Amino acid sequence: MAGLLKGMAIVGAMALVLIVVVTVSANYWVWRKTHASITLESSQCVHEPVGLVFGTSYGLRGGGENPWYRARLDLAASLWKSGQVDHLLVSGDNHTRYYNEPIRMWRDLRRQQIPDAAMTLDYAGFSTFDTLARSRDVFGVSRVTLISQRWHLPRALFIAQYLGLEARGCATRKRSVFNDRWMWAREILARVQLLADLYLFDRHPYFLGPSIVLPTDAETPGNIIPVYRRVPMPAPVEHALEDLRALRKPDNDQDLKQSWHVF
Repeated sequence: MAGLLKGMAIVGAMALVLIVVVTVSANYWVWRKTHASITLESSQCVHEPVGLVFGTSYGLRGGGENPWYRARLDLAASLWKSGQVDHLLVSGDNHTRYYNEPIRMWRDLRRQQIPDAAMTLDYAGFSTFDTLARSRDVFGVSRVTLISQRWHLPRALFIAQYLGLEARGCATRKRSVFNDRWMWAREILARVQLLADLYLFDRHPYFLGPSIVLPTDAETPGNIIPVYRRVPMPAPVEHALEDLRALRKPDNDQDLKQSWHVF
């Protein structure tokens, strides 16, 4: 019996050592590949055509506003107003009619005087991987600034590099490691899971859908594509819109474009 217990202890110790080695190696690999692409001072973030805002819940389980949510929106608004990004792709989870991260972020960005034309919403950003895969495959993004916390950016940038995106990370205002200790701890494990997803399980996004052209598209330099043209419409809706436009008989296309608003 004593021999069996000793053998089990040895196996357990070896398994623990293996887990520690794998965890440390995975985190070092992610950090080594991404740390040079993260800017901690927002004023030093370089210009990119698109700023990708990762969704997160508005409130905390214990009550109160999520500080990481507010920090991401504040940074996104600051980067757009300073001209460091031309357009904001706001991505988040919308898995039920009662939980809609993109709409909530859109409303709060509007309160910070970000115009509707400067934002595109991605309603299927169920995870960091899905958000980045959809930014490439649905929205046609190739160069992007990732807007998030410094504990999240290494994993996000690693995925972006894996997907072939030219990405840089712009970190939100600093909080101490102690204040964000649980998120740092979570990320240590998430980076291990990340490598398994990419290299062992060949992960794919949950949902893609039709392509949506962003206003930064090369075919329309300097122009903003109205929302009703950016989002593909079902045929009956499109026909109804065409009938409505014909009834209104606008004097020119510019009058027609100015008559549509997003609510």
